[in-house]
Amino acid sequence: MKLINIGFGNMVSASRLIAIVSPESAPIKRMVQDARDRGSLVDATYGRRTRAVLITDSDHIILSALQPETVAGRFNGREEPAAEEEV
Repeated sequence: MKLINIGFGNMVSASRLIAIVSPESAPIKRMVQDARDRGSLVDATYGRRTRAVLITDSDHIILSALQPETVAGRFNGREEPAAEEEV
């Protein structure tokens, strides 16, 4: 099982991910609110601004403070510097 670091030491199973998207559009904001209401939202931002929304096959939504490109790079095996997490 491959795990992806989504910031601040939090890991997600790569095999369970369906999509990594930006949180800016209204449909994604609705998905996040619906997940919050039904209790299937995981907020891994540590109080920082949400920059990526990860959608899993188990209908869970995970919020990350990393850019979608950074998470995708880690998914593909290219490790990005951890300096972005310190901001």
